Amino acid sequence: MTVLLPAAGRAAMAWKNGGGVTREIACSPAGAGMAAFTWRVSLAEVAADGPFSVFPEVERTLTLVEGAGMDLTVGGRRRLVDARHVPQDLPGDEPTDCRLLDGPVVNLNVMWRRGASAPTVAVVRGRLGLRAAHALIVALDEDGSADVDGVRLARHDALLLTGEDATLYAHGPTAVVGLTP
Repeated sequence: MTVLLPAAGRAAMAWKNGGGVTREIACSPAGAGMAAFTWRVSLAEVAADGPFSVFPEVERTLTLVEGAGMDLTVGGRRRLVDARHVPQDLPGDEPTDCRLLDGPVVNLNVMWRRGASAPTVAVVRGRLGLRAAHALIVALDEDGSADVDGVRLARHDALLLTGEDATLYAHGPTAVVGLTP
């Protein structure tokens, strides 16, 4: 089954700690809240310096999508996130403080429960064959788009694949989040 998840239909939700806004793309199980998801993918808007929400027993892969970046302090260690479209793994349960480098940013945020199968996260361009894929495809770039077997994805649109063969044509940076069924 293939499910189109248009960006236009996503509601902004306050972060768990109230310090920012996120727009959920998909989660498992479907409709699970913050305390019950196995995995969750969202686009987070960071408009000001401050702490990230803490998620006990959760891992995350964060990918800078828009903006100049962030200077993070994760569990007391500095972590510079200033390259777009480069997935970075971070623990979700360590205190994380953020200082924006030059204005607001948008991050693709993939989270999963520790002990569950970790999603894979890659940002691609070009043609990619996906065989029996369980994946979430997200078009990341303002100027680029992606096509998956004739379905056009505009900026921040997503397509959930659940076990199909598909061919992705990524005209701009596109995230491929591999999921375990």
